[in-house]
Amino acid sequence: MTSLKQYRRITVKIGSALLVDRTSGLKRDWLASLVEDVAALAAGGSDVLVVSSGAIALGRTILGLGKRALKLEESQAAAAVGQIALAGAWSEELGRKGLTSGQVLVTLGDTEERRRYLNARATISTLLKMKAVPVINENDTVATTEIRYGDNDRLAARVATMMGADLLVLLSDIDGLYTAPPALDSQAKFLPVVDRITPEIEAMAGGAASELSRGGMRTKLDAGKIATAAGTAMIITLGNRPNPLSAIDRGERATFFRPSANPVKGYKSWIAGQLEPAGRLSVDAGAVDALLSGKSLLPAGVTLVSGSFSRGDTVAIIGPEGREIARGLVAYDSTDAVRIAGLKTAEIESVLGYEARSAMVHRDDLVVSRQAAPVRVE
Repeated sequence: MTSLKQYRRITVKIGSALLVDRTSGLKRDWLASLVEDVAALAAGGSDVLVVSSGAIALGRTILGLGKRALKLEESQAAAAVGQIALAGAWSEELGRKGLTSGQVLVTLGDTEERRRYLNARATISTLLKMKAVPVINENDTVATTEIRYGDNDRLAARVATMMGADLLVLLSDIDGLYTAPPALDSQAKFLPVVDRITPEIEAMAGGAASELSRGGMRTKLDAGKIATAAGTAMIITLGNRPNPLSAIDRGERATFFRPSANPVKGYKSWIAGQLEPAGRLSVDAGAVDALLSGKSLLPAGVTLVSGSFSRGDTVAIIGPEGREIARGLVAYDSTDAVRIAGLKTAEIESVLGYEARSAMVHRDDLVVSRQAAPVRVE
């Protein structure tokens, strides 16, 4: 693991439990120490983007809502109050170091819909050109279950890949990845480096460790798959110590996830990083081999269509073993996809009643998973 100063652009994600105390509110001293690290990286020439949780947790403390479960409208109200306080704290602390902060609130559509994705990228790029530090969070005042990221780990990965970051740092309540959740298994072994996030690595993940957190190690590995596939390295390390970024350079324990040697770039990185595909296309072994050789997905290779989607939506392509092998933008609505699944190209027009595209997902709109491998079914 090299020094953080060697990275040109770094995205740092901070969880709610690191920023907010359940009773006293914002952990101002810890925030000040983190900002010291951010300022040092900025002084060395690195762009730093911050993805900061904590609006709801801080707002519920300010409003005296306690630890009880909140209704949706209460969470949104807490976010409205907490976001002002949180943004003010970031602005004040960064200002002490001569840095300007810029608040960016996003919803799921801002990274999943192509035009809004490009708009968000342009705004954040301009902030970086002006040497401001973007402080990004989900807009919890309007987000609902159906239109939210669900955790800031995956949001941070989407931001990192959108902005072409070299490194994503997830500051957590655990110092890295273990072979099993260490709180449940005293024999769990620490993993300093992960070359590739395989199904075996994913099986090591547990759940969220704090009621203030929405995610756990599983969401961090989901973030890692998004980031590393796009060529962004990732680090998971303990965040609840002073100066947590400089602690990485001091050699404190952390898990380093290597980026892909053949990363997905540009338009295809947006496709690969889609958080929730609108549907699934199950395919046979022949289709898997065709996709791995760089070909399009034809209807003949599709064995099952699941979900309700429209033409141009992102769908997951599932191999015979039940594992996702690719993602792509589908050329048909789900109703038509069901009708032509398994058909040869020459048979499509007679079924649909019009001349249609030969590919269910064209190779130009398709990204093969790094985990994909040829499948043989006896």
